[in-house]
Amino acid sequence: MEDPADIGVSRGENTTLDLEDGEARAGWVRVGIQESWFTVERDFLHKHSDYFHALFHSGMRECRQDELHLKGGVHARGFLIALAVCRGENPTISDADELVEAVECAAFLQVSCLVEHLCDIIDSDNCLLLYQAAAVFGVQRLFHSAALFLRDAFEDLKEVAERTIPAELLQYCEKLSPASYVAIGTHTPSMELLQDSFRVVCFLDEKEGEWKHLTDLPTLCSTSRAGVAVLDNRLYIVGGVYGYGKETVDKTFCYNPRSGMWTTLPGPQQPRHDFTLLGHEGCLYAFGGGAQNQMISTSEAYNTSKGEWTFMRHAPRPVASAACAIARRRMFICFWKPPDTTDIYEYIPRRDEWKLATTMIRPQSYGHCMVAHRDNLYVMRNGPCDDFLRCLMDCYNITTGQWTALPGHYINSKGALFTAVIKGDSAFTVKHMLTLEYTITAGGWKPRRQMKGFPKSGSLWTCLLRLPETGPVTPIPEVEDGGGRKPLTDTKFVEALQSF
Repeated sequence: MEDPADIGVSRGENTTLDLEDGEARAGWVRVGIQESWFTVERDFLHKHSDYFHALFHSGMRECRQDELHLKGGVHARGFLIALAVCRGENPTISDADELVEAVECAAFLQVSCLVEHLCDIIDSDNCLLLYQAAAVFGVQRLFHSAALFLRDAFEDLKEVAERTIPAELLQYCEKLSPASYVAIGTHTPSMELLQDSFRVVCFLDEKEGEWKHLTDLPTLCSTSRAGVAVLDNRLYIVGGVYGYGKETVDKTFCYNPRSGMWTTLPGPQQPRHDFTLLGHEGCLYAFGGGAQNQMISTSEAYNTSKGEWTFMRHAPRPVASAACAIARRRMFICFWKPPDTTDIYEYIPRRDEWKLATTMIRPQSYGHCMVAHRDNLYVMRNGPCDDFLRCLMDCYNITTGQWTALPGHYINSKGALFTAVIKGDSAFTVKHMLTLEYTITAGGWKPRRQMKGFPKSGSLWTCLLRLPETGPVTPIPEVEDGGGRKPLTDTKFVEALQSF
């Protein structure tokens, strides 16, 4: 953790330092917690804590005092963790008492960014503790996030959970929908009259070990060279190409599993294909891709609440079909420079800034995939040209900045691994002949079970969606656009389809 002075706070154990009048006017306040005192900027507390925001605007005597002593409801360690998180750090909290004190501080001082941090670090080691602590202190967002994680990892944690978790908490968790593994084949639009049975979205029934129909793609939706992402449990398919001329689709299609309905939304301001699409904290991010027969670096963000795309800072260089992942609420994108260099950049939305995180030097023949588990990025790549069917894996830890080459080869029945998703402590991969689940360990991925492969051939997009408890909703063939349901009627698009 950084020096307290660097995060707008100084700390003295068992001391009481007097503030000069000038320092008081400059906006500093001394906060006493247990036997410790912290000197913090008022604006810092005002910005990050709803408790202090309300206090400083209350008109009460305390809002004008230069010293505030918090009696009960928060511990010094929890307050230090809150200060670090508010400054933008990612402190490691592994001790059980520290976790509880952090939850307590988040609840008492109403520090939303600390709640977000706690939600982000939920894992199989701490989810039961955080679940109970969030219930005790009434931190609803953390409570629900921990319950969702527990629901997804319930088979692994069931024995411990049944011994340690109150019955009502177990019941709440079991009523939630677990995340389902979803796969989409790569297809271009087709005429509605053709009834193309290949244009489907499927989900994996883990109990039966086979893929089942979830919904059909809208008639004008393309998954060929498109961007596919999940945000707030909605599936988004953006851009892509269609027709002999490989025209770019200028729309976004969104599937809501709760209603079973597709909606059509605006496409990016710059129509693109072969780009990277990520869903993160209320926005879709489209990085690079192809446009007008060239690779581009322009990037855009779609704000789902505003319903509009806006340009943001260009990617560091033109890039197409880049592997990407979100680890600890941080976005990472791979920029491959053939034949052996992969630069991994982090995009920081709040500053609209790109930052080089690390560079990996490994030979590979083409493409790669990246997924995140806890604070690790797993990069899967094909071997060199003379052995390109091998799928090798390297792990980069974003906390320590260290690379580790993992032992073994990760290969499916028909070639290299290019799609994977993480659920709990499991990694799922799929090909036409086989679906594999791995258990993620410190030493690598260990095979856990095999299931049937995806029923359609070709390249795949995969993701996780929470489906209704009653199962998939009956697919609705029409698309909701604006205020009501109606078929899409893009004349140019339809004419292009009819020319096939």
